[in-house]
Amino acid sequence: MMSYKILLFDLDDTLLDFGVNETDSLNKLFQQHGYTFSDEFFKLYNSVNKQLWTDYENGNIVLDDVLNSRFSETMLRLGKVVDGIEWENSYRELLGNGCQLMEGALEVCQSLAATHRLFVITNGITQTQLKRLKNSGLYEFFEDIYDSQSIGFQKPSVEFFVYVMSHIKDFNIREALIIGDSLNSDIKGGLLSGIDTCWINTKSQKCSPEIQSTYTITSLMELYDICTPRPCELQLNR
Repeated sequence: MMSYKILLFDLDDTLLDFGVNETDSLNKLFQQHGYTFSDEFFKLYNSVNKQLWTDYENGNIVLDDVLNSRFSETMLRLGKVVDGIEWENSYRELLGNGCQLMEGALEVCQSLAATHRLFVITNGITQTQLKRLKNSGLYEFFEDIYDSQSIGFQKPSVEFFVYVMSHIKDFNIREALIIGDSLNSDIKGGLLSGIDTCWINTKSQKCSPEIQSTYTITSLMELYDICTPRPCELQLNR
C-alpha cells in the first residue's frame, strides 16, 4: 500500500453532486424564461451540451463556444431563437448557488485534511466552482484549487497535470493520488501523467480495459482504507 500525502480531488460528482445541481438549476432557468422544464428539454440540452464539451476537449472549439452557444443551439432545435449568452449567465448564477454534497464528502475532507494535503482539480468554471466550494463548507479543507479555465488546459491533458504538479510545493509524484468519478477525465489523466488514481464508481459503471485505475471504490468513505491503511478488504486493480 502506497503512503499518499497529496490528494487531488475532482469536484463534480466526486465531492459535489453536479447531477442534482444541474437539474435543479436548469429547471429554474427554463421557468425564468417561461418554459416548463421537461424530459424532452433535458435530453435535448444534454445531447447538445455533451457534444460541445467533447468538441472542446478535442481542441476543436474554445470554452466560450461551449458556454455561450449551448442554450441557443438547444432552443434553436425547438424552433426558438434565444440569447445564448444571457441564458448562460443566468444558468451560471443558478449553478453557482448549488452546493449539494456527495454522501460522506464533508466528513471525509475534514478528516483527511488533518493528515494529508488536499487539492481540487476540476474542468469547471473558476468563479462557479469557487462559489460552490465555499457554500458547501469544503473550501477550508483545500490548500489550493486548480481549474481548466484558469490553466488553459483541461483534464485529461498532460498539460493540465504538468501545471498542477509544477505549482504544488514539494510535489512528489509517488506520494500523490488522483480521486475522481470520470474514467475519461480523471483516471485517464492520471495514467497519462504517471499519477496513481482512485476511481469512485458510485453508479456501477463498466470498467474499461484501456483505462485501468490503481484503485476502485464505490463510496468516498472507502478512501480511509487507501489513505489511512488498516486491515480491510479493498479492490486493488494492480
